[in-house]
Amino acid sequence: MASSSIEWTEQTWNPTVGCTKVSAGCRGCYAEIMHRRLQAMGQEKYADKFTVVKPYRPHLGLPLLRKVPTTYFVNSMSDLFHEDLPVDYIIEVFDVMKQADWHTFQVLTKRADLLEYNGQSIVWPDNVWMGVSVEDYRQIDRIDHLRRTGAKVKFLSLEPLIGPLPGLNLTGIDWVIVGGESGPMARPIQEEWVENIRWQCEAQGVAFFFKQWGGKNKKLNGRLLNGRTYDEMPVL
Repeated sequence: MASSSIEWTEQTWNPTVGCTKVSAGCRGCYAEIMHRRLQAMGQEKYADKFTVVKPYRPHLGLPLLRKVPTTYFVNSMSDLFHEDLPVDYIIEVFDVMKQADWHTFQVLTKRADLLEYNGQSIVWPDNVWMGVSVEDYRQIDRIDHLRRTGAKVKFLSLEPLIGPLPGLNLTGIDWVIVGGESGPMARPIQEEWVENIRWQCEAQGVAFFFKQWGGKNKKLNGRLLNGRTYDEMPVL
């Protein structure tokens, strides 16, 4: 586990390792870049190629050791609902989250179809927030898959936002995060896309969090929208 610079969480927890690309939002995957860096540093956890997806049991029980209530982003370096991960192991991860009920766990996936399918085998703890990534209109169906799960808190990560998303149906959604892509090959984000999503969240009573403009220098571009930050969190 590690402290996180991600604005909407506190720490990361990665009980699995590795991932593969599934859609356009994966093109500049930061996890793949970080995996290679950690591999070059000789970290045993990242010895295999990034595309080798597997459980990492040495880290499975780590949240149980931390007694201070913490918000965890689960699998910042992987995807808990990847097709190469055994369903039994996914259930084990959820069991740890259920046991560690003093923490809050934020799980995010791009494999929303597998989320819905495997979610039928999961007992959903109230302290688990479940989200899907939607980078443009081509992935809008991921929201419907999420909506059909038993998660108490459901959220969307519209990052990297690479196209407009008008007409969003946010029924059953508690929280929306928006962010631009960062890095040397970052695709541009338009202010009107972000403002339109913010307006939709306001109109439908959904918490709105603007993470970053991104770009080649994300720190320089910052995260101000309309001259202010938007840090809304789900109302529980």
